Amino acid sequence: MTTVHLEVAAGVGTIRLDRPPMNALDIELQDGLKDLAAEATARDDVRAVVLYGGEKVFAAGADIKEMQDMDHAAMIVRSRALQDSFTAIARIPKPVVAAVTGYALGGGCELALCADFRMAADNAKLGQPEILLGLIPGAGGTQRLPRLVGPAKAKDLIFTGRMVKADEALAIGLVDRVVPAAEVYEQAHAWAAKLAQGPAFALRAAKESVDAGLEADIDTGLAIERTWFAGLFATEDRERGMRSFVEDGPGKAKFR
Repeated sequence: MTTVHLEVAAGVGTIRLDRPPMNALDIELQDGLKDLAAEATARDDVRAVVLYGGEKVFAAGADIKEMQDMDHAAMIVRSRALQDSFTAIARIPKPVVAAVTGYALGGGCELALCADFRMAADNAKLGQPEILLGLIPGAGGTQRLPRLVGPAKAKDLIFTGRMVKADEALAIGLVDRVVPAAEVYEQAHAWAAKLAQGPAFALRAAKESVDAGLEADIDTGLAIERTWFAGLFATEDRERGMRSFVEDGPGKAKFR
């Protein structure tokens, strides 16, 4: 793949969008995201993931020129593949942080929504401008955005198509931290690297319990949590963590 790559260092896999100048999300890049999500999931040397578009831009949206030639029948087929690509990123069973620089618009914003944590540059601009094309978000924006920021704020962004700067994105909960632009990737990688040293099965259990529980009623969510909680008592990490707590105190366990 020439437009998106997976680079691994210190237990962190960086999924790097590389389609200059704006990382427009064409079909090749969309399919590449799905393939790399599967690879990051399968590789034992990847314990956490960073989504990154480079120093200047995260992703400025879909490739409009490519989409313009599609008719209704073609988009019926493609829209499922588009959503599947983004859902594959969201379902990586490891911590995922988006390192957002510059523009994260349309599909770029929707890709950032697939992460567990969003670290934004102080020059970042995010939004869902599809309404300005006579469309709505089609890669999860109408579903993931209101779950993150609430329905009223999501409708504001989706109905108007306006962009929000990093400070407003932080205030409404669209991003979780704002840092100087030159430090975005470094800090995102450090956050991921710290989690990469944690107990892999427990992190997976925590992520899947939260994500699945949000889609269910409270009783079903509690059942999901209970099943994962009990299951972790079969892991070496649980034994290691509890033994370290008893012998050395909290926060000193070393997980494999």
